[in-house]
Amino acid sequence: MCRSLGRGNDASAGGELPRQRAHAEALDATDELAALRQRFLLPEGVIYLDGNSLGPLPRSVPERLATVVAKEWGEGLVTSWNRHGWIDAPLRVGDAIAPLIGARAGEVVVADSVSVNLFKLLAAALALRPGRSVILTERENFPTDLYVAQGLVDLLGGRARLHVVEREHLAAALDEQVAVLALSHVDFRTGEMHDLAALTAAAHRAGALVLWDLSHSAGAVPVDLEGADADLAVGCGYKYLNGGPGAPAFAFVAQRLQGALRSPIRGWMGHAAPFEFSTRYRPAPGVARLLAGTPPILSVATLEEGVTLLAAAGIEPLRRKSVALTELFIDLVARECEAWGFELASPRSPARRGSQVAWRHPHAYPIVQALIRRGVIGDFRAPDLLRFGFAPAYLRFQDVWDAVQHLRVVMEEEAWRAPELAVRGKVT
Repeated sequence: MCRSLGRGNDASAGGELPRQRAHAEALDATDELAALRQRFLLPEGVIYLDGNSLGPLPRSVPERLATVVAKEWGEGLVTSWNRHGWIDAPLRVGDAIAPLIGARAGEVVVADSVSVNLFKLLAAALALRPGRSVILTERENFPTDLYVAQGLVDLLGGRARLHVVEREHLAAALDEQVAVLALSHVDFRTGEMHDLAALTAAAHRAGALVLWDLSHSAGAVPVDLEGADADLAVGCGYKYLNGGPGAPAFAFVAQRLQGALRSPIRGWMGHAAPFEFSTRYRPAPGVARLLAGTPPILSVATLEEGVTLLAAAGIEPLRRKSVALTELFIDLVARECEAWGFELASPRSPARRGSQVAWRHPHAYPIVQALIRRGVIGDFRAPDLLRFGFAPAYLRFQDVWDAVQHLRVVMEEEAWRAPELAVRGKVT
């Protein structure tokens, strides 16, 4: 639970801070998304700044799951695949995600995990560009993206190669050997955003496809896949989309590529007619061919609740609030905590920043743990980053103000020096 900051902390700022909190409260009073916060179950006294890692529970989920479990599964049993639309759920929820990432209906499907979808689409991209053998990516890409690409290259032997370069060298590395450029839109550590449209255009000029990982974008940052003429994308269901721990991911394939795309994992749900039980594989039409095994209906139902909330709010209002929240946080930390050597690791310009802010500090891990002890939940990313996510659907401006004051108290009191806070957990 968040400790009270106490009136003494206000006095130490010469009376200035109360006016700032009043300003934050005034911003909350005029927030067009304020009512959305009530649609989430948030623990009393907790300031949750880790929605970029795991979104909180939408209040509608327990009832929805109870219905799916007791009525659809418990009473409908196997008939619910038809009666309650289970069989169409991956495409139905994919269509609900589509407007949040600038895609069209029929271009997004919910399936598997980000890692599995990366494998499928990287392999498919290589096949779509015969005569080219290079997967190009950047050194600071999310580790899973690098692992999956390297695993695919190892599997293919000498028929493919992974070329990893520094971010500033990506455009120059786009040559006639590159089959696919694979990048995360928002850097998971710093929140720095790539220019999706510009890099997609550069790759196309070089004859390559682009595969975007939207895991730290979907639901918080406007993405215009259609406007950028994007090719392929994957994304996470349990961060800003609030689909729950381990929620299924999504995959995007532009309509113009769907007829030629072949998934390397050819499961029965990706068959054109699964219940023919043919021994010969025929790919399903459209993006449905990316399906493989039976969809996890309980998890898809949970994801649908989270996606429905965000889709109703609209991505543009969410982004406006995200920018305002992160700007306030950066300004307050820079002023209130200047004495303790925090270095901004995220881009200062909101146009280049996703919905998170990272600060460098040599004692980042225990500081994060001290904040969590006070009820302010962020996270740590090696080697020295305090990372804070600003999910605009439920975060308030007064939460931002209070979080910074807790950080100031942690540093003033040197609470982070408690020996037990330096012990790393399995999850950081």
